[in-house]
Amino acid sequence: MGYFPTGGYLVLRAVADTHAIIWYIFASDRLSLTARNLIEEIAAEGNEVAFSSITLAEIVYLSERGRIHENTMERLLSAVDRENALLVEIPFDRRIAQALGRVERSQIPDLPDRMIAATALALNLPLISRDRRIQLSDIETIW
Repeated sequence: MGYFPTGGYLVLRAVADTHAIIWYIFASDRLSLTARNLIEEIAAEGNEVAFSSITLAEIVYLSERGRIHENTMERLLSAVDRENALLVEIPFDRRIAQALGRVERSQIPDLPDRMIAATALALNLPLISRDRRIQLSDIETIW
């Protein structure tokens, strides 16, 4: 069980990278079968998949650039705001900032990716990610 800053206890099973979150909420076939099956297993158990708050910033950026659907943020927030939601936002805090120092910049140079990887490290959870640099790093990944 992971402690969430709002005061509740959650059963978090994995952290999802931004692209995995987007592909999941749009039911895209770009999400690997392994990742989809894991997320569906987590949902069936009544557990949760975390995502870093940096994902929200990335969605704004990608939407502004026309790289993702303009209603992606609305869809994600709708999924998060549901009762018994599968997806839960994890804010970037000092614990994750400290874990960021354990994510090798030489392995994962992009700051948002490092923040997402640090979230997984801080929560001691695997990271659902297609990102090859992350997969080749010391971060436990599932794809």
